[in-house]
Amino acid sequence: MYRQIKDLPFEQQAEKITRDLVRIRSVNGTHGEVDIAARLEAIIRSFPFFKNHPDLVWTQRLKGDKLGRKNVFALLESGVPTDKTVIYHGHTDTVGTSDFGGIESFALDPDYLQTFFKNYDKDADTKADAVSGDWLFGRGALDMKSGDAVHLSNLLYYSDHRGELPGNLLVMFNPVEENDHKGVIEAVEELIRLRRERHLTYLLAINGDFVSPLYKGDPHRYVYTGSAGKLLGCFYIRGREAHVGETFSGIDPTWIAGRINTALNNNMDAAEKIPGEVILPPSCLYQRDSKPFYNVQTAGAAYLYFNYFLYERSPEDVLRQLESAAQAACQDLEVFLKKQYTKFSGNCGLKADPPDWSTLVMTYEAFAEEARTTGVDVEEVTEKTVQIHPSEDFRRISYRIIEALEAAAKDYRPKVIVFFAPPYCPHNYLRAEIDAERRCDDLLDRMLVKTGKKTGELFAKKRFFPYLADSSYLAMNETEEETNEIIENFPGWGRMYSIPTDRIRRLNIPVVDMGVYGKKAHTWMERVYKPYSFGVLPRLIRGMTEGVLSGTCGT
Repeated sequence: MYRQIKDLPFEQQAEKITRDLVRIRSVNGTHGEVDIAARLEAIIRSFPFFKNHPDLVWTQRLKGDKLGRKNVFALLESGVPTDKTVIYHGHTDTVGTSDFGGIESFALDPDYLQTFFKNYDKDADTKADAVSGDWLFGRGALDMKSGDAVHLSNLLYYSDHRGELPGNLLVMFNPVEENDHKGVIEAVEELIRLRRERHLTYLLAINGDFVSPLYKGDPHRYVYTGSAGKLLGCFYIRGREAHVGETFSGIDPTWIAGRINTALNNNMDAAEKIPGEVILPPSCLYQRDSKPFYNVQTAGAAYLYFNYFLYERSPEDVLRQLESAAQAACQDLEVFLKKQYTKFSGNCGLKADPPDWSTLVMTYEAFAEEARTTGVDVEEVTEKTVQIHPSEDFRRISYRIIEALEAAAKDYRPKVIVFFAPPYCPHNYLRAEIDAERRCDDLLDRMLVKTGKKTGELFAKKRFFPYLADSSYLAMNETEEETNEIIENFPGWGRMYSIPTDRIRRLNIPVVDMGVYGKKAHTWMERVYKPYSFGVLPRLIRGMTEGVLSGTCGT
């Protein structure tokens, strides 16, 4: 790669690398994630500095990963011995390409897609961008191979101009970002090892993940000084089956699930209240009942879970909100059925007392403790359940654990159990009360003003990156007490899933997202804006890097 780009202007270098990476189909969960790691390693090893220092490029294979996916690392050491280090990081996987439909075979061909969209009359904005020639199309072009290319281009720049780098630069690329963040989670241990063995001090981590306009006509280029966290808020709803000919004798869990969904899904009243930030409400990601086939029996159980972004809210606040929504739904059900039963019995002349439609609401922690009091070995049941279903989806295993505990305790009371399931992303942001973080924040302000005056860009700084990102695993603002609240209500924690919370706290690296700019990520119209992403952004990142390493901010 070096020979192909060495004589190109910087902007063209970044675009050339982006095109090279886009051509590799690195869809999450496929062998392509292995292929792109190999390509990234090869690109870095082609740079003259790393040809002369091959030991400063290496990979870390993910433990137990059947595909053999790897993290890729490169360390560019300062010409003058120092412990001060900045990290550049990005992810290497993409979502699938089925959304391209009839042109899926061209999903990784930017030139074909530009020609296609030049003649695409069904979306005027996309057509105009294609005609302009300023946008690069293709799956992963925006999310986030252009960001990786910017990091690689800056790595090459500094390896050729080491005198401009007043510290060390560690670059890492991670797989498995698009679902469970396994790559960066395992990289935490490697970062700790490097800090210990090479005596590095991490001052800042810069993610190049994409930014986009937040509304039609939005002129801003956003920079984010932290990452939103995530919890998966889950409901296991045990009803009481009934023949449809005796429907009022049952408790329909789908009715409860529907009422909870209405209360939470896309409801801003359930969102945090932080003025000026992009704050999103809970989103329903799954709603099913337990019936495997058609019959005339009502469902016995229902499953429901929501994406919950964490900004400043604690996990306990989320848990209380889940409980409150469940309690309200169960109370509504009881009131509703009493009213309907009165009409039903009056119509057919029944004089019997109405059934009991009361439904318990409890946390998983309380449910597991109740099971223990009846003699159930919760840990043993959990272990067996995980072993029986080694390859099943993490979320589904969580429900299986609860059902196995129900069976062991012979507890089939109508109830709603609220709990958490994978993935869990900690939240973090630059804090004014921490001197080093405040100085980084102040430096960023100065850099944005300086760059804006020079280029005419209209920058806006926000605290929380509005999409889920690997940056969540480099620092966390949750306290140990708050993470314990998660763990106690997380079936299978430590067996099927966990994150190294103590190690993340030990790292505690301030993070910012200075991302490439584009539109329509995760859609077939995905595209990156070249003038900003390959021209303005790399220099902005270098300015921030040099300011941090020169002591303008940091410890």
